[in-house]
Amino acid sequence: MIDRFLTRLTNARSFLGKLWVLMRPYWFAEERERLELWGYSVTVKESWIARSVLAVIIVLSLLVVYISKEINAWNARFFNALQDKNVDAFQLELIYWAVLAAFFIIALVYRAWLMQLLTIRWRRWLSEVYFRDWLAERTYYRMELTGQGTDNPEQRIEQDVNTFATQTLEITLGLLLQVLTFATFAVVLWNLSGSFVLPIFGGLSIPGYMMWAALLYALIGSLATYLIGRPLVGINFALERYNADFRYRMVRIRENAESIALYRGEPDEQRSLRGAFARIYGTWWSFMKYTKRLSWLTSFYGQAAAIFPILVAAPQYFAGRIQLGTLTQTADAFAQVQQSLSWFVDTYPRLAAWKAVVDRLTTFGEAMAKAKAAQRDSAFQVQPRPQPDVSLQAVEVQLPNGAPLLEDVNVTLQRGQSTVVRGPSGSGKTTLFRVLAGLWPFGRGRIATPQDARVLFLPQKPYLPIGTLKDVLCYPDQPDTHTDAQCAEVLDACGLSHLVSRLAEAANWSLVLSGGEQQRIAFARALLYRPEWLFLDEASSALDEAAERKMYELVKRRLPATTLVSVAHRQSVAAFHERQLVIEPASRRVRSEPVTA
Repeated sequence: MIDRFLTRLTNARSFLGKLWVLMRPYWFAEERERLELWGYSVTVKESWIARSVLAVIIVLSLLVVYISKEINAWNARFFNALQDKNVDAFQLELIYWAVLAAFFIIALVYRAWLMQLLTIRWRRWLSEVYFRDWLAERTYYRMELTGQGTDNPEQRIEQDVNTFATQTLEITLGLLLQVLTFATFAVVLWNLSGSFVLPIFGGLSIPGYMMWAALLYALIGSLATYLIGRPLVGINFALERYNADFRYRMVRIRENAESIALYRGEPDEQRSLRGAFARIYGTWWSFMKYTKRLSWLTSFYGQAAAIFPILVAAPQYFAGRIQLGTLTQTADAFAQVQQSLSWFVDTYPRLAAWKAVVDRLTTFGEAMAKAKAAQRDSAFQVQPRPQPDVSLQAVEVQLPNGAPLLEDVNVTLQRGQSTVVRGPSGSGKTTLFRVLAGLWPFGRGRIATPQDARVLFLPQKPYLPIGTLKDVLCYPDQPDTHTDAQCAEVLDACGLSHLVSRLAEAANWSLVLSGGEQQRIAFARALLYRPEWLFLDEASSALDEAAERKMYELVKRRLPATTLVSVAHRQSVAAFHERQLVIEPASRRVRSEPVTA
């Protein structure tokens, strides 16, 4: 029993630590924003904006509680006027109520609006932190490569960040409102309830008995809610994961629509989607079971709360010790106290979902940190130097499982001397390119690269971002870096003149263009980018030999100062290079030699 309690206490402390790690940075953020206030332009820290908005929300919360207290006092006067049939007092109280109601509505509306403002600002800041860290140091790639990946990072950045910002403010500010309500109405209820004499021990007097009744009622409800609803935390976590996985599988089908259609793979994809949804279906049944149990409790608890204070106070009313207005005021004060104490009961389903979101965000952050640490701990020493060449010294390349792929690689790629990398499939040609790009963490050795050199890698499958064709063509440069005329000219030179009129058209171009057209786009992109080093990993494999030869001739003619490093299987490509690196799978060595005709 004690061990279980200590374990739960440790888990609670761990969760609060995670929550603090997520929450603290925003409220101390140093980023600045320029604001226009009453005709003046001022630059303010994001943290000061957040704190100021939060302070106004707290002030409005205090105002809401104060007006609620005034309405509670009005309640007694109003119903006493009804009981006494005092028309003048009745009309005066109606006017007073209208004023209170107006201020109450204004406070509630602006409190909600400012919470929405703070939510979107926090979400914007937190989203930028996550996607900046995810993209920094190519973490998104290394998380998958090193096995540090978490399921559906895009969902965690988009949906979980939104849920975290929204629910954290709603839960914490809701709790604050209920604490203020309890502190205010506990005093009111204590003063209204007087003493109750139990007919035991010669008459046992209980002062403020309504207050104790509210405490007991809320305590029983909270404890029962926790015991019944505790499994919902894990169930919500699983649901988030399975829903995201189901959605991602459908995204993959859309991204690879043509390949799936050519394979006639629809039955297999259908089985895959059915299996993914089966996990959602099974978990949802568990969600339904525990939610139903919790609903039985909360529904009974809410309905009983409406009549319970009347039943407890009724003996005082029937004995003539209090008036009708005092009875209704007491019932309202009891309801306020009971509602504030029942915050846990009412919020538990949301708390369960919120904890799952906190866990998903913290595990995502931890996974990114591990991926970055793995790269920093890599035995590869990549050193940019003020030299024109690229050199590899005592380089050993391993597979992720530790098996050796290449050993004792000592190669220098000289500036101005184009090189082709050759070897059978699976010998490590593409992996060697990843080493040169600084992507591959498995291995050791020293890699020296030219400092501040302009480098471009063209993979076999080009990346085409969603946007206008000009956006695609200029990538990774900004679109305004190149004119429409320059874009049109390189398209025409690469045999894509039919696309010139579509430069301003936005589409998912990876689905619109054929594989050969996509590789021509990559060559056109290189002509615009004008790199000093151009690495091509079978970047012309989808082209026929004539088109491939034309692309290489175009690059050699247009970019005479660019050094080419190519991976290719066709002998025709080697003719555009002076040297070749030959990978020998048996010895796991790399041999450098001149290209022979």
